Amino acid sequence: MAEIERARDLTRLVLAESIPRRWAHSQGVGRKAESVAHLLDDEASALVCAAWLHDVGYAPDLVVTGMHQLDGARYLRDVAGLDDLICRLVAHHSCAFIEGRNRGLADELASEFPPVGGLASHAITYADMTTTPDGDPVEVEQRLAEILSRYGDGHLVAESIREASPLIIDSVQVINTALAER
Repeated sequence: MAEIERARDLTRLVLAESIPRRWAHSQGVGRKAESVAHLLDDEASALVCAAWLHDVGYAPDLVVTGMHQLDGARYLRDVAGLDDLICRLVAHHSCAFIEGRNRGLADELASEFPPVGGLASHAITYADMTTTPDGDPVEVEQRLAEILSRYGDGHLVAESIREASPLIIDSVQVINTALAER
């Protein structure tokens, strides 16, 4: 529990004042991860921590590459000294490998932070992609449409999300199925 409190406090520290809407989103994603963490057994705490921390790479003081997943994971590893699994979940949340490839950062992303598979990967994507920018629950299709609208056609993030959409929807379906079975 102390690890989750630390993650929440760190997220508040880097996002609450500089990007309040990102802070609101992170709170919603953290709550959503808490609601599905029971599916993960040993990885539950890492999932919840990563969900709280997933967008810290947007903080103006942390931007290096412009890829928030990679910038955030590096900060969490190099400065905050967090657990490897948490950093890897942050680095790869919501199909970040596609954006990494589109930015020419795929090799760095994969070599520094090997991808996480299984339910943990699906669960962090689920938590992120079923939460609005304001922290409220939302259907995945609405969330994807909002991201595409916010960034606009031709933007690297929009094109990456468009390409990742089937995988993101699949992750949400995997978690919804797992929840229905329990």
